[in-house]
Amino acid sequence: MLVLFLFHSNFFPSFHEGGFCFYIFTLDFMNALRNFIELLEYKFTIGSSISFTPKSILIVILVFIITFFSLKLFRKIIYRTLSSDAKVKFRSIFSFFNYFVYTIVILLTFQNIGINLTAVFAASAALLVGVGLALQTFIQDIISGVFIIVDQSVHVNDIIEVDGQIGKVENIKLRTTRAVTRENKVLIIPNHKFLTSILFNWTENGVITKEYVEVGVSYNSDIKQVTAILLDIANQHSSILKDPAPKVIFSNFGDSALVFQLYFALSSSFVSNIVKSDLRYEIIEKFNDQNIEIPFPQRSLTLVNPPKSLT
Repeated sequence: MLVLFLFHSNFFPSFHEGGFCFYIFTLDFMNALRNFIELLEYKFTIGSSISFTPKSILIVILVFIITFFSLKLFRKIIYRTLSSDAKVKFRSIFSFFNYFVYTIVILLTFQNIGINLTAVFAASAALLVGVGLALQTFIQDIISGVFIIVDQSVHVNDIIEVDGQIGKVENIKLRTTRAVTRENKVLIIPNHKFLTSILFNWTENGVITKEYVEVGVSYNSDIKQVTAILLDIANQHSSILKDPAPKVIFSNFGDSALVFQLYFALSSSFVSNIVKSDLRYEIIEKFNDQNIEIPFPQRSLTLVNPPKSLT
């Protein structure tokens, strides 16, 4: 470089002071660049299993930036092909997919930049066992949430019954499902409950559900009159559907009563308890007007060896 500089100075008089300054600047820039590269290659060591360089840290940051924008682009492309309802379900699946991808990226990146993950895991085996036990239910909930979304066993606005609790599903998340009970209380259900417990989905076959009210009358009652009264009560209720029409079933000969069941259809089974209560009020009132007895349970005792009178 110096020879080239002397050559230019002797044979090109036009090479003035500015050219010399540019040459000095170039030398300084090359030295700074060399020092910067050496700094990027400088190895930091923590213990015997962790070693990294500033360059590896920059690579990790770059990989995470690329991963972030790639996942964002993938989600945007998928969203264009989905309906509004499918977008809600895909959002939870995509969240789980994000966690999975970032976990793989972290493991692969750390392994390639010089961090011995095998040694790290071996050193913290006891801690990882404790964390694994603590997260067992958490992971189970997440996997169950993915299964629920994929097989579509539960949808938003479904009315479900789990462990005796009834609620209307408001949203399905990756770990929990939120439902609102008839008392307007929020029911938070861990998703693994749907796989480990018996689930009653009242609206799986549609929003129309069938309910019934059971009543017993005395044995001397006119069963045709009882049937007519029950059907009339059901047909006059505003919440009971006319199609399918209400129906009365003579279900059993009870110990002290003839048992009838009044079946009816509702467009919203979430209010079935209120409708049943209305029907029971009407049944008692109508039966009293027609002198139809609703007997209470009775038992007759026969003493084989009656006790002797104390008198």
